[in-house]
Amino acid sequence: MGNVTSLDWHAKPEEIEQADFINDDFYMYKNTLINPLNHPFKANKTICCICLKGEIRGRIDLMPYCVKAPAISITLPGQILEYESNTSDFEAVFVLMSEQFNDSLHLPDRFSTFLSVRNNPVISLGPGQLEAIQTYCTMIQRVIRVKDNPNRMEIVKHLTIAFFYGLGYYFHKSSEVEKITKSEMLVRDFLKQVQLFHKKERRIDFYADKLQLSSKYLSQVIKNYSGKSAADWIDEYVVLEAKALLKSTNMTIQQISDELNFPSQSFFGKFFKRISGVSPKTYRDR
Repeated sequence: MGNVTSLDWHAKPEEIEQADFINDDFYMYKNTLINPLNHPFKANKTICCICLKGEIRGRIDLMPYCVKAPAISITLPGQILEYESNTSDFEAVFVLMSEQFNDSLHLPDRFSTFLSVRNNPVISLGPGQLEAIQTYCTMIQRVIRVKDNPNRMEIVKHLTIAFFYGLGYYFHKSSEVEKITKSEMLVRDFLKQVQLFHKKERRIDFYADKLQLSSKYLSQVIKNYSGKSAADWIDEYVVLEAKALLKSTNMTIQQISDELNFPSQSFFGKFFKRISGVSPKTYRDR
């Protein structure tokens, strides 16, 4: 995998030089250059970043992350990514899989594996682990490049099933040994609930009930741990979603307002400007 290309988050597979892909379901390529978006975007594919050199930083669903070589990160469909920075020596292999492709794998423990990934999206790799993942990438590349093979997709699926079985073990193991405080776990659980219900629920007592806590206790722990109130986190996630929709879709501002369950476009506009400092239209146009 010696080919190098620039990472363009909006590019289609066929538009990325030297990308190996099958339809819009699976593609893989290596890069050392980042052409990042300067705004949040919602992943519509599973994105595996296998960091070979250097490091990259950003946020996944508002939580900060750092992928430092050798390591792998996995972002799931529906999660919102924000790029912050990468070192000049950053080098990685990116593997992207559509939801349709993931569903076709029929992994029996898919839920538990993806739950481990959501809880801990980045794991460091030992030499043996990195070598195994690189072998998977090399085998996938060879299969995809034999374009007249009618069984390409089936072979890629079977190789990826093996990949996820091995990866699931590493993520489960990493989750077991990771030492997280009770407060950090509560913040993670709170943000998971916000991701699920932010379009309809912005009341702190709703999330406290979900977590079987009092509103006062939840607010206190969130504030003490993060320096921000629970209400601020909820508002920030709603605006994050709005920004992703404004920049990544052709939905009208009214449609986005409706999608996020605001009573009117005017109310949405005032809310968005209060949090981000600019109107939805200004943010979309700049």
